[in-house]
Amino acid sequence: MTFDRDTFRARLAGISGILATPFDGNDRLDTARLRPVVERAVAAGVHILTANGNTGEFYALTTDEAERAVHAAAELVAGRVPLIAGIGRSIGDALALTRASRAAGASALMVHQPPDPFVAPRGVVEYVRRVAEAGQGLPVVIYLRNDGIGLDAIGDLCAIPEVVSVKWATPAPMRLAAAMKRADPALIWVGGLAETWAPAFYAVGARGFTSGLINVWPAHSLAIHAALEDGDYAKARALIEVMEPFEALRAEEGNGTNVSVVKAALALMGEDCGAVRPPGAWPLAERQQAELHRNLVTWGLLKEHAA
Repeated sequence: MTFDRDTFRARLAGISGILATPFDGNDRLDTARLRPVVERAVAAGVHILTANGNTGEFYALTTDEAERAVHAAAELVAGRVPLIAGIGRSIGDALALTRASRAAGASALMVHQPPDPFVAPRGVVEYVRRVAEAGQGLPVVIYLRNDGIGLDAIGDLCAIPEVVSVKWATPAPMRLAAAMKRADPALIWVGGLAETWAPAFYAVGARGFTSGLINVWPAHSLAIHAALEDGDYAKARALIEVMEPFEALRAEEGNGTNVSVVKAALALMGEDCGAVRPPGAWPLAERQQAELHRNLVTWGLLKEHAA
């Protein structure tokens, strides 16, 4: 199934679910393990799924693995929802991954902000331009984790014709509001810091949010989104408070347990997606594992007697 631009734009204002990347016991890709995760997310109504995002351990994958991961995700999603493909690393790797993502049938490209220690604002703009050209018309979503490149550069990024959306992943709502004023009003600004920051970003005009929770409990993410879309901030905050212990665990060890908590939860639920690669934390500490177990039981996702 293909999605026209208007349908895709509407879905961008929903939940962008970031899929985990499964490994087997020998630390090799085992994409078949992702099937129950995808099926649960699609059945719950998650609007968009993303392969090769940060919850997918993008920077722990080789470029070849990332190419295989996007092809596998496309097969599992099977056109039921738009699939966004994460793009990044060196410009050569990024262009190779762009071509592979296009061949896999991705609906759009999400360009990770280059983590290179020597990044010029105009260099970032050129990087995205080259990816957009290689995408041959695929919509481009900018994943902005650091607004230090400045509002002028952000405005230049937003002016690239293929760019349709910005995932704002820096905890600065007023800076987001200032950036939005410099861009085409038609652009969709998505909260890139998951459910917990969504109300603050909604308040200044962003819509939708990214989510790693959808791997485990997509129905709860959908309930939060529905409350925000209804303007019921009190309900949204109450729902967020329920899942905040999960996000608090993910934020431990300098965010090094971000993916670890997701994968540990899936393992407890009988959907083991393997270990987290270094430099992520694995396994969870005994205290972290016990807290996660209690949360899953409280939410009704795990039977009390589960190991």
